[in-house]
Amino acid sequence: MSTAARIEISISNQRLTLFRDGAKPVVFAVSTAKNGPGERMNSYCTPCGAHVIAEKIGAGAASGTVFVGRKPSGEIFAPGLRAQHPDRDWILTRIVWLSGTEPGRNQGGDVDSHDRYIYIHGSPDDVPMGKPGSAGCIRMTNDDVIWLFDHVDVGMPVLIQV
Repeated sequence: MSTAARIEISISNQRLTLFRDGAKPVVFAVSTAKNGPGERMNSYCTPCGAHVIAEKIGAGAASGTVFVGRKPSGEIFAPGLRAQHPDRDWILTRIVWLSGTEPGRNQGGDVDSHDRYIYIHGSPDDVPMGKPGSAGCIRMTNDDVIWLFDHVDVGMPVLIQV
């Protein structure tokens, strides 16, 4: 197995593993798409295949910071806020925006992961990890996504597999 820094995400195991240049792998429970794997636009599925980290958004933001359109909304998540916005897809704390690298599979046309806004991001504390539930993104706890964000770089490979 290569020692190159990379992320591997297992949809079937609901796990994200960070490999860093020979260090012990770091494993996190995540929540991928409720609709399962898939690459099509508007499928609300988690795309498979080779990706890279295209952008990191939210450095230094407080845990629970709400992002709308990849910008802090000025809100910090609380249960009362969910009651005011029951249909919002909560993207919190940090955004690690992915871009597919496989033309026709997860790059270009109606299968483009970047154009689908596929992220690794934080979520409300009561969102269960270890089981599918997202609208396509990879959800993590806020503490976990902060740690991950601080240990990955733009351009790092990300492999998403069933």
